[in-house]
Amino acid sequence: MEPAGQGLLADTMTDVPVDVGGAAGDPMNPPLPEGLTEAEAEELKNELCKVEEEISTLRQVLAAKERHAWDLKKKLGQTPLNQLKQNFTKGLHDVQMSNAYVKTSETLGAWNEKVTKSEAYKKTSETLSQAGQKTSAALSTVGTAITRKLGDMRNSQTFKSFEDRVGSLKSKVVGGTQNGADGLQSPTGSGEKSPQDNAPF
Repeated sequence: MEPAGQGLLADTMTDVPVDVGGAAGDPMNPPLPEGLTEAEAEELKNELCKVEEEISTLRQVLAAKERHAWDLKKKLGQTPLNQLKQNFTKGLHDVQMSNAYVKTSETLGAWNEKVTKSEAYKKTSETLSQAGQKTSAALSTVGTAITRKLGDMRNSQTFKSFEDRVGSLKSKVVGGTQNGADGLQSPTGSGEKSPQDNAPF
């Protein structure tokens, strides 16, 4: 058994050099910059520690203040969504009141007025209006003509002849068992009415 002071790595770690002084590679004790004494370095380290402590304290105070502000907003019913809406509305209002926005709006308004009062705009507007009216009238005429043609076609001798043929074909196929014509049997196999007898045509 090994003595309590020796570990498993005691024999293997004997070759590792140990530097007790402030070596160049030691991050805890880096070499001093030129022109800086050890006393000055110690003073700067102390000041750095104080500043870091102050930063830590300020962060804690800020976190406490933010929590307190959050609690107050919660009691007032202000949610993050409401705040976002308020910020957006305020930002939009600020943009609309800015000089650049006002000048741009005035410029665009002036251009719009010039364009709508120009002869080219008036002629284009009148032409488009007339074209729209003529297109509407043409479509109405086409619709009327199609309706008339369909009515004429339904009343034509050819269509009536076709309708009669379809009707007689139906009576042969469906009505054969009722009147005994052509010796056709009902699909149900008995003298009952076929479900097709109630067909709409």
